[in-house]
Amino acid sequence: MSPSLILPMAAHVALAALLYVLLTVARAPAIWGIGRGSDGSNPFAGVEPRVSANLSNQFEWPVVFYAACIILCLQGEPGRAAIGLAWVFVGGRILHSAVQIGTRNVRLRGIVFTLNFLAVLGLWVLVVARAVSGPVA
Repeated sequence: MSPSLILPMAAHVALAALLYVLLTVARAPAIWGIGRGSDGSNPFAGVEPRVSANLSNQFEWPVVFYAACIILCLQGEPGRAAIGLAWVFVGGRILHSAVQIGTRNVRLRGIVFTLNFLAVLGLWVLVVARAVSGPVA
């Protein structure tokens, strides 16, 4: 398997791992009492549901990303277009996480998601084009 697509896949795995750490920290006051406010409250109560939702998002559309990357690798050298689209996807996922966790701006989150969505569709266009006619860009 080509390391050129392994790196963006590994970067996405690292993002998911970071989100698990953030979720653990956000839940620590409620679960372990670590970091509770002076009144016993969880100072992260407002952000915890957004981190949790974002982490769940990492196992939805990204699964289609992984499938496309693996198929492209099995078809031969992925090419610059595939590598570029994979990095656009990962960058978009990082931005999507920042928007979803750090803001309540649903419109911006939708725009960023569309970028991710289109990058994966582009990867699948390459998969299908290679399957039909042989290697392309």
